[in-house]
Amino acid sequence: MIQKLKKYDFTLMITPILLAGFGIVMIYSASMVIAVMEGFESTHYFYKQIQWFVLSMIGFIVCSTFPYKYYQKLMKIIILVILLLLIGVLIFGNTVNNAKSWFDFGPVSLQPAEFAKVGLIMYLASIYSKKQSYINDFKTGVVPPLIMTGIVLGLILLQPDIGTAAIIFLIACSVIFSSGIKFRHLTILILLGLIVIALAAPQMVTDERLARFTGAYQPFETPNSDGYHLIQSYLAIGVGGITGEGLGHSVQKLGYLLEPHTDFIMAVIAEELGFIGVIIVIGMLAIIVLRGIFIARKCEDSFGALLAIGISSMVGVQAFINLGAISGLLPITGVPLPFISYGGSSLLVMMTSMGILNNIAKSVKEKEEEPVSVNQNTNHNQTFTRGGSSWSSQNQYKKF
Repeated sequence: MIQKLKKYDFTLMITPILLAGFGIVMIYSASMVIAVMEGFESTHYFYKQIQWFVLSMIGFIVCSTFPYKYYQKLMKIIILVILLLLIGVLIFGNTVNNAKSWFDFGPVSLQPAEFAKVGLIMYLASIYSKKQSYINDFKTGVVPPLIMTGIVLGLILLQPDIGTAAIIFLIACSVIFSSGIKFRHLTILILLGLIVIALAAPQMVTDERLARFTGAYQPFETPNSDGYHLIQSYLAIGVGGITGEGLGHSVQKLGYLLEPHTDFIMAVIAEELGFIGVIIVIGMLAIIVLRGIFIARKCEDSFGALLAIGISSMVGVQAFINLGAISGLLPITGVPLPFISYGGSSLLVMMTSMGILNNIAKSVKEKEEEPVSVNQNTNHNQTFTRGGSSWSSQNQYKKF
């Protein structure tokens, strides 16, 4: 048993679990008053997050042991389920915060767009890994997977959920960029994307969405309306200082701060645990992202490498958008902080993704431990002797 555990990436096993556990503690602190104001017990959100954490740990363990290469064989089923869920939520979904994004099953709610993130990462990693031999052919190697990406993004924008759509778009860009396409083709894709955004902007822009930009970049001009929530976030961050007011002693969570246990939980962390607490959380998120990129670089299988890049990007992009919103760098889009914010769908997706990443790391370690055949081509340095002098050759780093 111990020998099997040694094959996994210890950092990627412990760091997400610690973050999720810390998130449960902060959710309890941040949601006590909100829960009572909504007519629940003070521990309502705390216990619900614990239930999701247990389910997420099961998903984490299962995905850690399930060979990641089998996802390629299941790709048609995975992408079909994702499309059916995204279409179904538009028809039968429940509207929350002006977006028809949720399925309600009594006490349990699911957000299909969260699962679409991982599904699309798998799809793009699978397709582009198969197209490596002709990835420089724009029409056949680059464009076809973008059609499915556009369909997924379109269904999410119809909800509308611009925050999740932005995350998926940036994740897709990271996978496509890492697939090895030409810079010229990447430039064409960026220009096409800008054209589509410009054409769609008049239909997507509403007074409410414009207010989010006003609230983000000119909060003190409308302190009692559009800028109110960001100002409360500033107050929480400012009051916290270096060491914070102490766990449980936040004032802004007492009805002043919007969604203190979800979108703005980092503001509560800043107020209660100060700059030190914030840096620790950001540092642990950065460890996950960087470790994922390191695993991608080590992975010799292009599908595993692109899958690791996509999962790492998902964590990094989502964290950046959430932190950007509470600091006024970006408009408020309702994006949760990975592993920490309250939300079952988000936690389940993040922990299962960490399981997949751990399985890729396990595969890389097993590959490194395989005995090397004399006649087998490897990526290790080899020393050759010519004319009495020796020289070392190294295979060129594989671009995925």
